[in-house]
Amino acid sequence: MKLNMAEEEDYMSDSFINVQDDIRPGLPVLRQIREARRKEEKRQEANLKNRQKSTKEEEQERRDTGLKKALGCENKGFALLQKMGYKSGQALGKSGDGIVEPIPLNVKTGKSGIGHETLLKRKAEEKLESYRRKIHMKSQAEERAAEQFRIRLKNKQDEMKLEGDLRRSQRACQQLDTQKNIQVPREAWYWLRPEEETEEETEEEQDEDEYKSEDLSVLEKLQILTSYLREEHLYCIWCGTAYEDKEDLSSNCPGPTSADHD
Repeated sequence: MKLNMAEEEDYMSDSFINVQDDIRPGLPVLRQIREARRKEEKRQEANLKNRQKSTKEEEQERRDTGLKKALGCENKGFALLQKMGYKSGQALGKSGDGIVEPIPLNVKTGKSGIGHETLLKRKAEEKLESYRRKIHMKSQAEERAAEQFRIRLKNKQDEMKLEGDLRRSQRACQQLDTQKNIQVPREAWYWLRPEEETEEETEEEQDEDEYKSEDLSVLEKLQILTSYLREEHLYCIWCGTAYEDKEDLSSNCPGPTSADHD
């Protein structure tokens, strides 16, 4: 009895007192997750093995197995071909330019009628063609809008250039007229208007000048004013030169327009 008690471990010994529990945070939860995942995988494997295949799946397997096997002598059609001299792997036809492999078998598994897939394909092509047309029309519209914007921008730039040339011509005309003691311009718009008009000008004169000026475009004003400068002062605003006589002007000035000086 004493021997048996000695063989039993003492519950107050170091082997029991010094044992410490594993108290790392989250460890029991992770163990439970891994155990649950392992059990779920085993359950899925068992269900997959025990699952009964459907009729369609069995037919598909039998069909695939049959199509993988080459035709043998037990096939009546193949036996007839062999009697006529056909050998396995040889192309059909008298000249040997026919097919080598049998015509593939396309099994229709859906419930749709004959020609339904062709209809779906045609509708898909029509939809794609409609989408392409829309993209093409959108692209053309964007190109037209961009072209119209470029035209408007160019017209605006040309208009600003004409206005600048007109102001230069008005300034030159005023200076040259003043040098010849011309106190009043031939037309009111021949000179630049002062920032503050004098009170001596009557409203009737202002209205008449504005009416005449508004009848002409910027280009027409520029053509009239440059012609006046060339005839009266022998001056070209684009050359920036006052010539000695008409012969000097005609021989040394490229022309009466800005394009002639490009």
